[in-house]
This record gives sequence, structure tokens and C-alpha cells, in this order.
Amino acid sequence: MRALTWHGKRDVRVDTVPDPTIHDPDDVIVKVTTTGLCGSDLHLYEVLGAFLDPGDILGHEPMGTVVEVGPDVTSLKAGDRVVVPFNISCGSCFMCDRGLQSQCETTQVHEHGTGASLFGYTKLYGQVPGGQAEYLRVPFGNSLPIQVPVGPSDERFVYLSDVLPTAWQAVEYASVPPGGSVAVLGLGPIGDMSCRIAAHRGAGTVIGIDLVPERLERARSRGVHTLDVQDGGDDLVDAVRALTGGRGPDAVIDAVGMEAHGSRMAAAAQGMTTRLPDALAAPLMKRAGIDRLSALHTAIDLVRRGGTLSVSGVYGGAVDPLPLLTMFDKQLTLRMGQANVRRWVDDILPLLVDDDPLGVDDFATHRLPLEEAPDAYEMFQKKRDGAVKVLFKP
Repeated sequence: MRALTWHGKRDVRVDTVPDPTIHDPDDVIVKVTTTGLCGSDLHLYEVLGAFLDPGDILGHEPMGTVVEVGPDVTSLKAGDRVVVPFNISCGSCFMCDRGLQSQCETTQVHEHGTGASLFGYTKLYGQVPGGQAEYLRVPFGNSLPIQVPVGPSDERFVYLSDVLPTAWQAVEYASVPPGGSVAVLGLGPIGDMSCRIAAHRGAGTVIGIDLVPERLERARSRGVHTLDVQDGGDDLVDAVRALTGGRGPDAVIDAVGMEAHGSRMAAAAQGMTTRLPDALAAPLMKRAGIDRLSALHTAIDLVRRGGTLSVSGVYGGAVDPLPLLTMFDKQLTLRMGQANVRRWVDDILPLLVDDDPLGVDDFATHRLPLEEAPDAYEMFQKKRDGAVKVLFKP
């Protein structure tokens, strides 16, 4: 089969690799019909090479058709249409029973002390072959895949793999009161969708903050108050407070993470690790990694006293400094974590079947064959051509 594979920093290629096969009796094999390019894929493209091997298959946002099932699979059959969550969860352990599928005890990566394994996402999360490929082996076939109706286009459902549950959880964790206010930092796929979900769930004021004109306009067209982060500093804080009664928003969602523009020191440190041998870079990143924290610091400044910070953007640093005095003084609540995909499916799926209140049908900005994936990674990283969400058709 053809698959998008990692070969080094900013070096991904579409190669011919062996087809996946049934390993365990509850596996299923899915023929991928649509698969997404995620902002967190850019972390692999840029800074997390120490935890990858050449030839690793990337991608964690697939959907498609079941073509083969293991002997113990009773919930699916060949021909069924499914979306595959990005976190690999068994569905029956202590954590899964509590809706914490991203912490699944069956698939935790004990070697690295991390949570549930993820498709296409480094040794830190199991080094499981990913979904930017023609076929994908999916474990826990009776509980992990999300069966969806036949008929509507893939774009109606593919975002159940990551974008929709990640944004839904970000809004849930933000605890925006009815009619309240929320500011969203970063208007990439997760931030954009978080704005849509917050408005759908009853937020009175939704503020989107970014620096890419096309992303700002995209959010503005859906009724979001938009602000350009390049206005910066006290002007940005004042502008947000002016929209929120002078106090700041009830909640701030950080949908940026370690891709944030800002600290030159952190950027230099990230760049340095990519030039070290893996044997040196990996422990350095695990024990002394630092992030570009400008988005998180901005969130802390913006949110009102007694408000909530919801962090959905991925951070990788182990020794990131936080302004705990300010956070304590402002009496902030902080919630974060990988999305528990399966936890939110029942809430989201009814919004995808008939009407389209979240605008998923035209959410993608680019639809490309898998063979064009290397160019798409570069385009998405450099925010060229209005790229917000890229879908591949293997």
C-alpha cells in the first residue's frame, strides 16, 4: 500500500509499504477513504524526530470502510463505514469506564510514562502505524471504531476522529456559563471549531485571536469577534476586556500549544534538539524540554479573575515555567489533556446526521490525493494558501 512516512526533520514521503494484517482476534482492517492532516502532525515534522524512526507511518485522523475483521469481532463486518479515534482505547478498563480514554490503562506506554497509545504518533505513544495510508489496522474492533451511516460524504464524519471531540472537550473544560464569554487563542482547526461549538452551546460572546488574515476572516464570517494577535501586548488585553465588560472573558481556550510564536529561547532550544543524535535529544526533550509559552501566558493575562483556562494545544516541555503567583492570585481553574474521543461521540454525532450546525461540510480548505502529502505538510506549516484543514484521499 501507499503511506505517508517520516524520514527526518521536514522530510516526509509517500512510500510503498506492506499492507497491514490481522494480528489479534479483535482487530479490523480499514480501507481509508479520507484522512486528515492535524496541527500536531507538525510537531513530528519539526521537533519530535528523536522519538521517530525512518519509515514510521504518520496520521491519526482516518475514516473508511472495514474490509476484514478478526474472529472475535462481532460489532462490525466487512463493508461497514467507520471513523477511527486517534487515541487507542480498550473501552473496558478503569480509565475507559470513566470516560478517560486518553488514559486507557490497557494501552498506556509504560516505557515512557505516557497515556494511551495514539495512531501515528512517535515512540512516546506506542509507535503505532498511522492513518495517512491506504489501509489501517485498528485494534479493539468491537469498541474503538465509530460506526457512521452510509450516504453522507466523508467530510460529514471524518472530524469525529480528532477535531470535533478535541474542540468539544476544550469547550466543555472551559465551563463557559450560559450567555458567558470565551476567548479562543489560535484559529487553526481546533480553535476554529472550538469557536463554533462554544457558540452552538450558548456562549454569548466568542472571541477568536490569531495572526493569519484568512483564519481571522473565516471565523469572523461565522459571527466570531476576531482580534489580530500582532496588535499585541496591552492593546490585545484591553481589546478583549472591552468586549467582556472590562473584566476579561469567563474562559480562555489555548488552541495553540507549542507551535506558538514568541520565545526565541524556546524556539532555539527546540531547534537544537533536532540537530542532536536521538540518544541525546530524546532524554533532553523528556526531562528538560521547554516550549514557546506565549499563547499560554497570554491566556493567563486575558482570563478574568476566577475564570477558567482550557488547554487543548499540545505542549511537550518538561520544565516549562508558569506564573503560578499570578494564577494563584487570579484564582484560576486550569483543565487540559488529550481529548477522550469516545467520551464525546454521543454528544456530537446527532449534530452530523441531518443539519450541519457546526459547518463541517465546508470545514476543509484543501482536499488532496495522498501523493501530495509532502507538499501539503510544508504548506500547512507555513500557513500558505489559506490552509486551515487539509484532507487526504488515499
